[in-house]
Amino acid sequence: MIHLFKNNGYAMCLDVNSGSVHVIDDLVWDVLAGMDRGLDRETVIRSLTEQGTDAAEAAEAWEECEELRKEGMLFTEDAYADALDTYADRPVVVKALCLHIAHDCNLACRYCFAEEGEYHGRRALMSEEVGRQALDFLVRNSGSRRNLEVDFFGGEPTLNWKTVRNLVAYGRELEKTHDKVFRFTLTTNGVLLNDEIMEFCNREMGNVVLSIDGRKEVNDRMRPFRNGKGSYDLIVPKFQKFADSRNQDKYYVRGTFTHFNLDFAADVLHMADLGFKQISIEPVVAPPSEEYAIREEDLPVICEQYDILAAEMIRRHREGRGFNFFHFMMDLTGGPCVYKRLSGCGSGTEYLAVTPWGDLYPCHQFVGNEPFCMGNVRDGVVRTDLRDAFRRINVYAKQSCRDCFARFYCSGGCAANSFNFTGRIDDVYEIGCVMQRKRVECALMIKAALAEEADTVREACDEDCGGDCGFSG
Repeated sequence: MIHLFKNNGYAMCLDVNSGSVHVIDDLVWDVLAGMDRGLDRETVIRSLTEQGTDAAEAAEAWEECEELRKEGMLFTEDAYADALDTYADRPVVVKALCLHIAHDCNLACRYCFAEEGEYHGRRALMSEEVGRQALDFLVRNSGSRRNLEVDFFGGEPTLNWKTVRNLVAYGRELEKTHDKVFRFTLTTNGVLLNDEIMEFCNREMGNVVLSIDGRKEVNDRMRPFRNGKGSYDLIVPKFQKFADSRNQDKYYVRGTFTHFNLDFAADVLHMADLGFKQISIEPVVAPPSEEYAIREEDLPVICEQYDILAAEMIRRHREGRGFNFFHFMMDLTGGPCVYKRLSGCGSGTEYLAVTPWGDLYPCHQFVGNEPFCMGNVRDGVVRTDLRDAFRRINVYAKQSCRDCFARFYCSGGCAANSFNFTGRIDDVYEIGCVMQRKRVECALMIKAALAEEADTVREACDEDCGGDCGFSG
């Protein structure tokens, strides 16, 4: 299976099963398109010559493509489906928890799925006792896995900061007694951010997510205080200071775009202009009844915005002003293991969310939906039927994913989004799929553009010094 696409002046081919990416010309495009339709050599070459292509050039292009096919870089067979049997029968270990340290918030974001931190329930702060039980549960259910992750989430976790600090200290004790390594992370709106919190995070948090939607008018429309006042002016200076204190690494400024700011590329670039180097802007996921929801008719504009953003990122990189955009970050040489590519984030199996009172849910987006309560940190997972249902989710279990070129990059998408829009955890949120496919194309194009630039630099360097500087290696 191959995927042919054009983006920002690049014609490209992705061999889906091998992950090989090729930058091609128009002639090779036509040859591959014919191969993809199952046409034989003579038919493809005859068709091209009838259109004015030199027969020898057409034959040469065919032979080049055929050679790549033999080398396993074009039209490769899918070798991953057979791996699912082994994966489905694996022992389940928990490697990550999302601790809802506070079901309360000091903002009133209009699109918040957590209902200002209440999650369809009551306001509450996690006690240190429940938090300790959660970490004990994680250690107890992690098997031989050594590296564990804990995200302090909300609501707004800094409303319960003392408990955060104490739980990190408890986790460090568990590391010594159980030969584990905790990676703690924090997601915050920044309202209560101060020097003490920043210093602690720089010492103890492997990553910090800073919530902001971009331009002042966009952010303040969707992320106000409960009195209606915007949050932008308060949080931006704090976030700039915090990002600099982390050497512009191991953090994200993370925003949400809605129907109200379909020109979200401007929000990404605004945050880059503020000095941030690690940026993420996610599409809102909301029912169509909400006025800010993304609609199907918005998709052409959204896809165009991703193209605009990709081109501008390349330009800024060349000018020495580059930044990372989460959805365009792609590792073509390593990346997730095969099983993660097939099954995704591990919600409901390897990754669980914990409420302030210790209930377990498949992930933070299911919290408050009682039928998805899987157990608690004291008794463990008692709804093994739910766990097994999530364990069976993979790209081959979803009809929409089987023929999708992006399936090994999105791993089938979000189970919560699928459930909220289809009533099933093993289906897809189609609007999200369209955006994901466009993001994959943009990410591959960026890789091609930067690789082309690196090759040009190497060639120029070799001409100057014959490679003695070591750059070419």
